[in-house]
Amino acid sequence: MAKQRHPSFVCQECGAVYNRWKGKCEACGGWNSIVEETGSASPMAGPVATRPSRAKGRIFPLEGLSGETKEAPRTPSGIAELDRVTGGGFVHGSVILLGGDPGIGKSTLLMQATAALAKRGERVAYISGEEAVAQVRLRAERLGLGQAPVELASETNVEDIIATLSQGRPPALAIIDSIQTMWTETVESAPGTVTQVRGSAQALIRFAKTTGTAVILVGHVTKDGQIAGPRVVEHMVDAVVSFEGDTGHHFRILRAVKNRFGPTDEIGVFEMSDQGLREVPNPSELFLAGRDMATPGTAVFAGMEGTRPLLVEIQALVAPTSLGTPRRAVVGWDQSRLSMVLAVLEAHGGLKLGMHDVYLNVAGGLRITEPAADLAAAAALISSLSGNALPPDTVYFGEMGLSGAIRPVAQEQARLKEAAKLGFASAISPQPRLDKAKGSKNERLPLATSAIGHITDLVANIAVRRRKAS
Repeated sequence: MAKQRHPSFVCQECGAVYNRWKGKCEACGGWNSIVEETGSASPMAGPVATRPSRAKGRIFPLEGLSGETKEAPRTPSGIAELDRVTGGGFVHGSVILLGGDPGIGKSTLLMQATAALAKRGERVAYISGEEAVAQVRLRAERLGLGQAPVELASETNVEDIIATLSQGRPPALAIIDSIQTMWTETVESAPGTVTQVRGSAQALIRFAKTTGTAVILVGHVTKDGQIAGPRVVEHMVDAVVSFEGDTGHHFRILRAVKNRFGPTDEIGVFEMSDQGLREVPNPSELFLAGRDMATPGTAVFAGMEGTRPLLVEIQALVAPTSLGTPRRAVVGWDQSRLSMVLAVLEAHGGLKLGMHDVYLNVAGGLRITEPAADLAAAAALISSLSGNALPPDTVYFGEMGLSGAIRPVAQEQARLKEAAKLGFASAISPQPRLDKAKGSKNERLPLATSAIGHITDLVANIAVRRRKAS
């Protein structure tokens, strides 16, 4: 008699499995995200079910850390910003998960990358599970890539895709757009469910590792910006890349979140145009273009995104409030980080911000995550509250502690060199550490720096400038 299969209930947000339906997932807190999946929808279905049983395990050799190592072979895409994020090109047999909001330009970027590779004689396949072949061809014609020898298909069955791509020489790159539309015959559930996404990703990863084909899986994102589907897929792939941007701005940010073969937190900057995505080799000029140098409440932050220095303008507006609870709004920065900076300014800087609305914005739509932006944000807030404009040729960077102390940050030389290259004359930065100060006595700085050790020094600096101006 066949063994009876019991249904399982799987959360579509985080992949948690329950033996009965629940309205709220206990793992991630999502409501109405638990869906019934029957039969072989278990995570162990598929490859494990086809393995022959063994009475005991197989002994395999163990090796040490020392030994000959070789650099992983790569295939450059021909797009410098994309190669920067991936670490120099696509590693043979690697799998990249690319996520981004709808309409942000994921398919456009991948179409340009596949066309550039195909024109160099590489075999490239673009498998679309969301669009028909005619729709993909229309987009390629709009981009001026209609003559590129890219192999194109519209298919969602993973087994059929792998069988087709296995014919002839292995492709150098295969695009799967998107992983949420794929389904495998080893799993008895609807496409897009957690189990189907996991099973389809496993099959495509095995294909990449056995043939040496670099595979890019396009993933949808949830309303909070996370890649939809089970989180285990992000652990299975070799790299996770997010494509960020705002439809109100014309530039896009390609950011590496995870990369086994290259640096993480690296970014590539693109500009959306009529002919597709255009590379931006110097993004600092783009983010600083059109800034108003004489307006109080603006400060230029010298930041780092991976190995690339980046200058961006931070805007602040401090205005008296008519509400019982003042507003605190921030765009492009962490809300809790702004609250901490405001508390330090009140406790140690002597500023009274309790009866003021505070608005903070990172110009251009870029999102900053590093704590080195504390000093620039504080300078913009002090400038807006005092009504005194900051020097237009000065950059700011430094981490602020709860005691009001300004702490040193990494890669100070790279930040200063980028500022000097763009014409800035001075920088407000933390005091160097003792070990660095001893070793940098003979080191020539690219621009004049004013080191401050406490937030009161910054407040006094801006106050003295206001008295001189009056």
